[in-house]
Amino acid sequence: MLFDTHTHFNTDAFDEDREEAIQRARKAGVSGMAIVGFDEDSIRRGMPLVQANADMVGIYGWHPTEAGKYDQRIEEILLTALSSSKVVAMGEMGLDFFWDEDPLDVQEKILRRQIAIARERHLPIVIHNREASEDIYRILKDERVWEIGGIMHTFGEDLEEAKRFLDLGMHLSFSGVATFKKTKEVREVAAYCPADRLLLETDSPYLTPEPKRGQRNETANIRYVCNRIADARETSYEEVAALSYQNACRLFGIEWQEGQWVKVKHV
Repeated sequence: MLFDTHTHFNTDAFDEDREEAIQRARKAGVSGMAIVGFDEDSIRRGMPLVQANADMVGIYGWHPTEAGKYDQRIEEILLTALSSSKVVAMGEMGLDFFWDEDPLDVQEKILRRQIAIARERHLPIVIHNREASEDIYRILKDERVWEIGGIMHTFGEDLEEAKRFLDLGMHLSFSGVATFKKTKEVREVAAYCPADRLLLETDSPYLTPEPKRGQRNETANIRYVCNRIADARETSYEEVAALSYQNACRLFGIEWQEGQWVKVKHV
């Protein structure tokens, strides 16, 4: 069993073969898929997709590159999406200094606002971090993120940074980045990561893993990520698949019962 904790079947990259790609994921052994909405279009498209597929759950938030567009209308859209019983987390949210669409103060304001909403809704958060580790760490520590929990989405930093975010109670989610030839430090983090904090994702249609680089990514490719993480941890594919699946279920507070995801409380 595999759980893709971050995928974007709700984008136009899958308009021509969405159902076929979903079926390929299931045939590859994927039992759970978290559909992430990050802007108005992907949130609106994500909601019916999640409702129509029993093995999918929803994660909705506002991407930092869209921070300047956040207003009361957007918040109402977001709150409506979060009211679904199939929502398991809030995100992706965070800071992005690579594209630098909006200044830090604008991005930080929207990040903190979303953390406040997640706290009200008792939802863990999914953090997008691009060239902003220091400020994200500062904000998450200040917001006492360990009280709600969360995920460092597609983790790509070094071991020192990993330890800092682990100390805040965050989970580390590994994507196709961990398979790239030049990301040895990410594999070192994967080897170090505590067994109960490790997650897998694809971030499809982005970050296609080796040996599929150059092609559109999709959830079925999570098996390549799992295999590479298993190599890094010197263990079996089956163990990493099981660990990441169990961790996702525990963090999201869900169990698979009678053909559907059911919200439960995990102690």
